[in-house]
Amino acid sequence: MNLNKGYELFTREVYKQLSNYHHLGIKNLRHDLKLTGRSGCKHQIDVYWEYEKDGVSHSVAIECKNYKRRVTKGIVCAFNGVLIDLDGVEGIMISKQGFQKGAKEYANHYGISLKELREPNDGETTIGEIDLGIHLEKTSTLFKVDEKWAEEHGINISDYKLRMDLISIKNNHQWSNATHIPLPTSDDNIRDSKGDIITSLKSIEQDTQFEDAYVNTSYWGPIKILEIKYDYSTEEIQRSIAIDAEEFVKAILKDVFSDNTEFMVLR
Repeated sequence: MNLNKGYELFTREVYKQLSNYHHLGIKNLRHDLKLTGRSGCKHQIDVYWEYEKDGVSHSVAIECKNYKRRVTKGIVCAFNGVLIDLDGVEGIMISKQGFQKGAKEYANHYGISLKELREPNDGETTIGEIDLGIHLEKTSTLFKVDEKWAEEHGINISDYKLRMDLISIKNNHQWSNATHIPLPTSDDNIRDSKGDIITSLKSIEQDTQFEDAYVNTSYWGPIKILEIKYDYSTEEIQRSIAIDAEEFVKAILKDVFSDNTEFMVLR
C-alpha cells in the first residue's frame, strides 16, 4: 500500500474511534472524497468527516501530510484556499512531524485545526509505576565433604570451591574458605559405603553429622560427606514496575495549539 494512502486510512480509523470516545453522531466518514467548491472546481479530500454534536452538524475536511519534515506555511495556505471554496466546511490538517512556526500562526488566524498524529514511540505509553517490596526467604542445603577421602579419589574440592566463587553473583569469595558447600546432587538419597539408603535429604530437618554417608553428585558420582547443615537467609528487594499500555495504544493524537494529547486504542 502507498505510504500516504496508509496514513490517510490510519487517520480515518483514528477519527472513527475519536467519534465513539466522545459520543459524536457520525453521519459520514469517508476516505479520498472529491467535493465541488463554489467555483465549480473539484477538490480531493483525504478524509471527509460529518458528525453531530449537541444538535449541531459539522462538516470537516481532513488533510493528511505524511511528511518526514514539519509542514510549511505554504501548505497550510493552499489548504485554506480549498476550505474557502468549499464554504461551511471546517478544516483539520494532520502531520506526523508537526508544523513550522509560520504554519501555526497562519492556521491559528484562520481557524484551521492542526494535529500531530503518529504511532507511539518506545516507552511513551507508560501510564504509571507500581513500587513492590519483595521479601525472600531462602534455605540452602550445605555439605561438609570428607576432603581427605575426596583427595584419595581424585576429587579436588579446593578447585571446586574456587570455581563456585568465580561464578558467584556476590563476588565475595564466600566458598573458598567455607567448611560447608552446596553440591549438585542427582537424587535425594543418602547412602552408606555399601550403597544402602540411610535416609533422604527430604527427611532431615536439622543439622546432622555422619560417619559413613555418601550423596550422589552430578559431577563426581558418590562423594563422602561428614555433615549436612542448613543455611537460612532473607533478602528485601525493592522494585518499581512500569505499567505500559503499549499493547493497547496504537496512535497518539496531539492538538498543536492546546497540547491536549489522546492515546487511541484502535479496534
